[in-house]
Amino acid sequence: MASLYIKNTDTADLAREVASLLGTSKTAAVHDALLHRKRALEAEKYGSIHDRMRAWRAAHPLGEPTGLEADKAFYDSLNDEDDD
Repeated sequence: MASLYIKNTDTADLAREVASLLGTSKTAAVHDALLHRKRALEAEKYGSIHDRMRAWRAAHPLGEPTGLEADKAFYDSLNDEDDD
């Protein structure tokens, strides 16, 4: 496995500090940081599930109420079931 070489000394020091706090290698610390940053960017790009659902519901509104009652007899008629 290749070692991680970071040219910028401030970044290398930061990676070493974070690795020490996590009790891992610098490579694992950088990997963890990049993974968290990637997920944050993706969440920012796509928005939360709540935002996406709100947009979908706005684009696909429910139909207007018909005023008809959907009771047991109605659902039974959909399946050609006899009255119980």
